Amino acid sequence: MSIDWTTFTPWSALAGGAIIGVAVALFALFNGRVTGISGIAGGLLRPSFPDWTWRAAFLGGLIVAPLAYRLLKAPPDLTIAADYPTLVLAGILVGVGTRYGSGCTSGHGVCGVSRLSPRSLVATLAFMAAGFATVFVSHHIFS
Repeated sequence: MSIDWTTFTPWSALAGGAIIGVAVALFALFNGRVTGISGIAGGLLRPSFPDWTWRAAFLGGLIVAPLAYRLLKAPPDLTIAADYPTLVLAGILVGVGTRYGSGCTSGHGVCGVSRLSPRSLVATLAFMAAGFATVFVSHHIFS
């Protein structure tokens, strides 16, 4: 792996991380809840009216925001080096892992680690280790 230093943008990455951190902190401050996407989406599967509205608005924002961005700027060129069956399998594995791990990377990694939750620290270390192992195996053993 190498970094393309001509397109490396540390300042925009830092700004994006800061925006995510502020948004998570404000969400916790005003709603008293963790900003874990799987928990928010999962709550829509067993809806109760006042709870359902903010969850739908939150997920709607995740869909509308990139569409609004596309009105302002051309989308970047994306290349996905996988076929559809692989992407479907990956999605299923992520969903199973999210249920098995009692949360997703956003909930554990961003929110849980910032609250020094032992469970989230362990989960985040497991996510990272699994990611490292997957990249190593797929790029160095199977390629």
